[in-house]
Amino acid sequence: MENFTANNVWMMICTALVFFMHLGFGLLEAGLTRQKNTLNILFKNIFIITSGLLLYYIIGFNLMYPGDFNGFLGSFVPGIAPPENGMTPEYASGGYTWWTDFLFQGMFAATAATIVSGAVAERIKIGPFMIFVVLYVGLVYPIAGSWQWGGGFLSTLGNEVNEAGEILKEAGFYDFAGSTLVHSVGGWAALVAVWLLGARIGKFKDGRPRAIPGHNIPMANMGVLILWLGWFGFNGGSVLSADPEATSLTLVTTCLAAAAGGMGAFFLSTILFRNLDLTMFLNGILGGLVGITAGADQMNPNEAVIIGLIAGLLVVVGITLIDRKLKLDDPVGAIAVHLICGIWGTLAVGIFGQMAGWEQLLYQLAGVGVYAAMCIVSSFIIIFTLKSTVGIRVSEREELEGLDGFEHGMDAYPDFRMNEH
Repeated sequence: MENFTANNVWMMICTALVFFMHLGFGLLEAGLTRQKNTLNILFKNIFIITSGLLLYYIIGFNLMYPGDFNGFLGSFVPGIAPPENGMTPEYASGGYTWWTDFLFQGMFAATAATIVSGAVAERIKIGPFMIFVVLYVGLVYPIAGSWQWGGGFLSTLGNEVNEAGEILKEAGFYDFAGSTLVHSVGGWAALVAVWLLGARIGKFKDGRPRAIPGHNIPMANMGVLILWLGWFGFNGGSVLSADPEATSLTLVTTCLAAAAGGMGAFFLSTILFRNLDLTMFLNGILGGLVGITAGADQMNPNEAVIIGLIAGLLVVVGITLIDRKLKLDDPVGAIAVHLICGIWGTLAVGIFGQMAGWEQLLYQLAGVGVYAAMCIVSSFIIIFTLKSTVGIRVSEREELEGLDGFEHGMDAYPDFRMNEH
């Protein structure tokens, strides 16, 4: 009973840390964008976490964790009701209670939409964005999540079963804490949204990208450090118990990958651009965190450093290619961080760690492909439909003068000076 209580307390702490990450996302996105859109950024982030949690309660949890199902589509039963053993050690092997399970997983659900929020910042209408969040978090994310974490077809892709239906060998796609299931799910939608939305006014001139500096880099710096702290819960909680060896190893690999990612981005950006770019440094840290998330429990410290270092390099290369070659406008670097590093981290499970091997790498590739198809198609249908009906882009005047005044009727930084008489 003592272990059960300790496990549950650890999982509740991790739930709080994942919740705290939404503050980090808000600070990062607001800091890397312009002052005139600050309130709009923060409003979207608050809407995502509040609506996301309610949607997960109404339909998402049952869709994602339906128990025995056909492996493709879960239950549309509304609401949540704990099973008879939900508050006992019989549930989840004594790792946590059913209520803790719901809340921990609910905190993950909103993260995918937050990734999209940063990528489309400063030019998307707030109404269509909220509709997208409701559909993507309420339906797409839990269905996609059920395919792996809910015991769906990807988690059993390579299982060998005898004539009696007994499992002789367990194998399949593996994603420990969501490099693909959370970060790439958000990253694919961000890519589609940015493409359909178009670049901010002034981002490209004569086909060449121009920097649009964020208004508060100290705020962005705080946001990244808060996200790093929150990842202790994101990855540490994905152990699904307070197991001393597994949790401590997971936190070590997580932190080493983050540090290596930051250093990799710092060195490469300095070589390429001949300046000490803090924003690249910060995104490199996030890239390292995203990269290790799929296999944080499977790697040794050396492998974690390698995975994080490569992720940091990919962030710099990815942001540069997205800007200069694809001509896509991603104000916060979300696509490079969450999509590119999410794919890398997922594939790394088949290259490094306890599961390394060609067979596992093929399962990882299959998972990446399945989620790419699912997320590209679903996000395109949602966003293109909104674009064709109500429109998704604010007017030129609204964009130039700022979304805070037009969408919200107030400023994030009002002038408090006394009027002079």
